[in-house]
Amino acid sequence: KGKVTAHFEAGGKVTTEEFDTVISAVGIVGNVEGLGLEEAGVKIDRTHVVTDEFCRTGVDGVFAIGDIAGAPWLAHKASHEGVMVAELIAGLHPHPIKPNSIAGCTYCHPQVASVGLTEDKAKEAGYEIKVGKFPFIGNGKAVAMGEAEGLVKTVFDAKTGELLGAHMVGAEVTEMIQGYVIGRTLETTEEELMNTVFPHPTMSEMMHESVLAAYG
Repeated sequence: KGKVTAHFEAGGKVTTEEFDTVISAVGIVGNVEGLGLEEAGVKIDRTHVVTDEFCRTGVDGVFAIGDIAGAPWLAHKASHEGVMVAELIAGLHPHPIKPNSIAGCTYCHPQVASVGLTEDKAKEAGYEIKVGKFPFIGNGKAVAMGEAEGLVKTVFDAKTGELLGAHMVGAEVTEMIQGYVIGRTLETTEEELMNTVFPHPTMSEMMHESVLAAYG
């Protein structure tokens, strides 16, 4: 009573821990029942509406945005889709959503933020990669803030210098990740990032150092 016992299985061993509360987060389910979508000709795949890159469902005048249209399930992606669809309806010509250039942010402690491909995903996609890492302990601003635990990692295409992905764990990384998001949107290479002057003392200097580390 008043406690939850969780059982963890790893390496063939089971251990137990007691907690006050357990939050179970096992995915997103689209609320598509009873709307008449399939009768109207809208395709549904595992409770999510199937759309193209402009959020069109294939049924004239019917669009789907946000969580119901599938991953990434993020508020900023949903907002941008809403603007894009409004512009389409108004007769404008917006750019389509690029899921790989949308940052994922987790507001835990420490914060986690990422954009693009991980090392493993980049290798699976056939890229030859260069990877750079820089720790928070090497950054004066992080040390001064008392937030010296964390890491910034960047992944580049070794042949072209394209920024394939960036990953961060630590204080305020959900703010910093946008720098790499802009870099991917502008299709920047390691050369532009290396030659960018970052202000000092700032947390963002770690982003620069990570790029430099990737290229020795």
